[in-house]
Amino acid sequence: MKKLRICAAAVCFSLLTGCAGASSSTPASSTAPQTTAPQKQEEVTVPELDGYKLLWHDEFSGTALDESLWNYEPHEPGWTNEELQEYTTSTDNVFVRDGNLVIKAIKGEKDGQTHYTSGKVTGQGKTQFVYGKVVARAKVPEGQGLWPAIWMMPQTESFYGQWPKCGEIDIMEVLGSNTGTAYGTIHYGEPHADQQGIYELKDGTFASDFHEYSVEWEPGEIRWYIDNNLYLTVNDWFTAAAGGDEREYPAPFNQKFFVQMNLAVGGTWPGNPDETTDFDKAEFLIDYVRVYRKPTYDVNVTKPEKHYREALEDGNFIFNGNFAEKEDLTDDVNWKFLLFEGGQGSAEIRDNMIVIKTENEGTVDYSVQLVQPDLPMIKGKKYRATFDAWADEPRDIIVCVSAPNAGWIRYLQDTTLKVTDKQTTYTYDFEMNEKNDPNGRLEFNLGHKGSSATVYITNVRVEEIA
Repeated sequence: MKKLRICAAAVCFSLLTGCAGASSSTPASSTAPQTTAPQKQEEVTVPELDGYKLLWHDEFSGTALDESLWNYEPHEPGWTNEELQEYTTSTDNVFVRDGNLVIKAIKGEKDGQTHYTSGKVTGQGKTQFVYGKVVARAKVPEGQGLWPAIWMMPQTESFYGQWPKCGEIDIMEVLGSNTGTAYGTIHYGEPHADQQGIYELKDGTFASDFHEYSVEWEPGEIRWYIDNNLYLTVNDWFTAAAGGDEREYPAPFNQKFFVQMNLAVGGTWPGNPDETTDFDKAEFLIDYVRVYRKPTYDVNVTKPEKHYREALEDGNFIFNGNFAEKEDLTDDVNWKFLLFEGGQGSAEIRDNMIVIKTENEGTVDYSVQLVQPDLPMIKGKKYRATFDAWADEPRDIIVCVSAPNAGWIRYLQDTTLKVTDKQTTYTYDFEMNEKNDPNGRLEFNLGHKGSSATVYITNVRVEEIA
């Protein structure tokens, strides 16, 4: 979600060297932890999973971080994503309590300035593996600017190259400002691309109770679950140097990865803490981490073919552009209405138009958002986007065609327009100069523009032009 993370080795140094690629045969014994941990949690019965064998686990039932499984990874503030925290090796920031690993963010002072510390632990060089199922149970902190994550990076980044070429698997991320929503993501490329799933709780939040997050990583497919509910499946990715040939699929996700966990403070995605952030409660609790593996994996996989949406008979790539049909605006078919980062509102299709009401404009332009995904964008083609829009009173909105699976670049750049109380037709031409993409997305962004005036949209078209 419009964020950028740089691998550790890209910014400081590589902890390990050597080839990390998977061989054509992947028996479980080839990916056992390089350091055998003392079984300090013998009293815990770890559940078996059908088809899997337990590879390693940590129930955090001891008195301190098990350093046969985990490393502390210190970093100075601003190491990545413009984050504010210093990652330390202090047991004030990383410790075990009541059967949980606690990663705590602390607000203090240094050289007369506000100074944040927190913790980051990794399994690099100790528990790396290729393919398997990662299961973690955790409870996140609530508060503006807090950003807990459980994620995976390759043991040897240099095998395919620095981020994003090396690949990244985000098992879970939650923003402390919106703890009812969790994200699962992969990053890869170049050019940088990503795919992301969003899981929203119907009751409670990820901060009010523990939830189980898991990823099933197999050759050619990765699946994300929360509380055993599947919410994202990805089977199409690539890696290549910019302008170069792609590496053989399923690179880069065919090498050894390790699990890591951290609690960031501030940064380009969550924003910085404010006066509402309670650092006395800024604790990321992890109950357990368990990694399972199947006895064997079939690594002879092929990349799925891309499927491009066909235009309607009149050449329009937008389905239901005149809003003649009622739709479920919460699914991924045709139109979808979304709210983020404090945005509150509703959308309704009626009288051959969509009516978007804003109750709270939120803190970012996409806090109130209408989108249509799956637009086929072909390199070298020219396109025209047209639509009619008006509002109860003059106000600004933003229109664009974005690339959710290609680092959120823009095929039609973010364009701010002032709509009036008169129905007006807007037309924008653009040329597609990037890699072919079947997943372009038309966006109307109504958040954070200083107005909550109701907006009306109809006659939406995206078509190819000569």
